[in-house]
Amino acid sequence: MDAPTKRVEIIPAKRRAMILDYLRRSGTASIGELTEAIGGSQSTIRRDLEQLTEGGYLERTHGGALLVPPLRATFEREPALNAHYQHRQKAAIGQEATSRLKGGESVIFDSSSTVIEVVRATALRRIPLTVVTNNIEIARIGSSVPEWRVIVTGGTLRPGSDILLGNPGEPFFETIHADVCFTGAYAVTGPLLTDASMEIASIKRAMIRSARRTVLLVDSTKFQAPAFCTFAQLGQVSEVVTDAGIDPEIAAGIRASGPELTVVPVPD
Repeated sequence: MDAPTKRVEIIPAKRRAMILDYLRRSGTASIGELTEAIGGSQSTIRRDLEQLTEGGYLERTHGGALLVPPLRATFEREPALNAHYQHRQKAAIGQEATSRLKGGESVIFDSSSTVIEVVRATALRRIPLTVVTNNIEIARIGSSVPEWRVIVTGGTLRPGSDILLGNPGEPFFETIHADVCFTGAYAVTGPLLTDASMEIASIKRAMIRSARRTVLLVDSTKFQAPAFCTFAQLGQVSEVVTDAGIDPEIAAGIRASGPELTVVPVPD
């Protein structure tokens, strides 16, 4: 007699990210549809929908949910959920972007979830790098790579995250000259790169000023209405790397703005 199949539980943040991704593709769904597509019990999915509604991610409908783009310019996804949202796209972008690095270079990694995927991919290459970051998770990954010299900028730890902001980290960037900066953005709107947090936008500006070239890494859902604070113009970056979900008109606009555009396929 075959042993019963053990059910694999999905951590809540990942399950909620899967719900958001499903609703992004379908627009709306019933609790039954979400249960079948994602797994878990209907009561679990119902609790997830309640929490996502309270967090401002979606609206509830009779027996299901509807995804609505957040209208608040300062809206931010919780870090644990954001790390899992669009993860296949972010991982594909990270795998492509790591090829931009050569041994012996100095690189600034910002705290974006897509940038962390570049760090993971680059760590497997074991090439010598000088790494500068304001992210504790990136520093932890780097600590396992003997070929890397990792510099953590310091600052005040942002509540609920691994991000260091403010002094002494931000002024530190005025003293260095890195080969490349990898940065993400909360939103890309025409020529504007924006973030929902003034403090994060401020340190991104400092990072970009400190690097000879900047590579912007954003999944295709980031081409949307602007967030609260502008930190750069599209013309300040050398290259944009995104996934194949990007709208062709937006892609044409980026190419016309000057940066090189790389669009990566996303595996099923």
